[in-house]
Amino acid sequence: MNESSQSSQSASRAGGFYAVLAYGAWGLLPIYWKFFQQSSPVEVLCHRMIWSLVFLSGILLVQQRQAEVGALLRSPKTLRILLATATLLTCNWGLYIYGVNSDRVVETSLGYFINPLVTVLLGFVFLRERLLRGQQMAVGLAAIGVGYFIWQFGAVPWIALGLAFTFAFYGLLRKVVAVAPMVGLAVETLMITPLALLVVSYWQVTGVGNFGSTVPLSLLFIGAGVMTSMPLLWFNNAAKRLRLSTLGFFQYVAPSIQLVLGVFLYREPFTPTHLVTFGCIWTALVIYSTTSLMQRSRPG
Repeated sequence: MNESSQSSQSASRAGGFYAVLAYGAWGLLPIYWKFFQQSSPVEVLCHRMIWSLVFLSGILLVQQRQAEVGALLRSPKTLRILLATATLLTCNWGLYIYGVNSDRVVETSLGYFINPLVTVLLGFVFLRERLLRGQQMAVGLAAIGVGYFIWQFGAVPWIALGLAFTFAFYGLLRKVVAVAPMVGLAVETLMITPLALLVVSYWQVTGVGNFGSTVPLSLLFIGAGVMTSMPLLWFNNAAKRLRLSTLGFFQYVAPSIQLVLGVFLYREPFTPTHLVTFGCIWTALVIYSTTSLMQRSRPG
């Protein structure tokens, strides 16, 4: 085995480790967000941004990486891409908090089950990664599952689709922009934090905000920075080391945990329509995974 192959395998192993950490943490996050049911999703989202920036800034300061941040801030082209990823990230975070605290954890899990298939589709469309016949079937079957859901309930699962597409596009853009994961995430949060600070400050002045009302709740707001930043750092490290199609495979971990939490811990309904829709998605994921594994096992 040559040095290049060893380096590639080492990167893949490290990427897989980071992916498991990221998706495992995301799967358990509904438990954390449920503590904020007395707060609005927008307030939680704002604090999530603010304290993430504080946490990341502290890490970068300790590592003496201020020069990297400064260089990035002087690159208009990169900043434009990061503004797009920051917007996608904000939408994704807000949707997830809203979904959890409006008792729709099952629907959020549907979104993250769909996401790997959206991810591989974006890899085909934008990065020209080959979409095999089995993967084409998987994407089509997922579309059938969502279509059945809409037909039966007469409503689009907009939280699920919003989560799937915002995070898939986020992963796509972060893969193509040459930015260190932690520095990029810090700049993303820096771009949104001024608006978050304005909103939180206004609510605190008018007495609407919940920060400071109790010590446990305030600590939970602060802790949202760590709970948010660490999985994203792990994800960005994984995205730099893995193909988009491979990265999508690991995402089964998060929605599986979320679905179990939604059905068994939070007692959300899981109807026959849900079963058909999820069955289509699960079958699609089996086809997609089998196709991907067969392709990787072929010589050359």
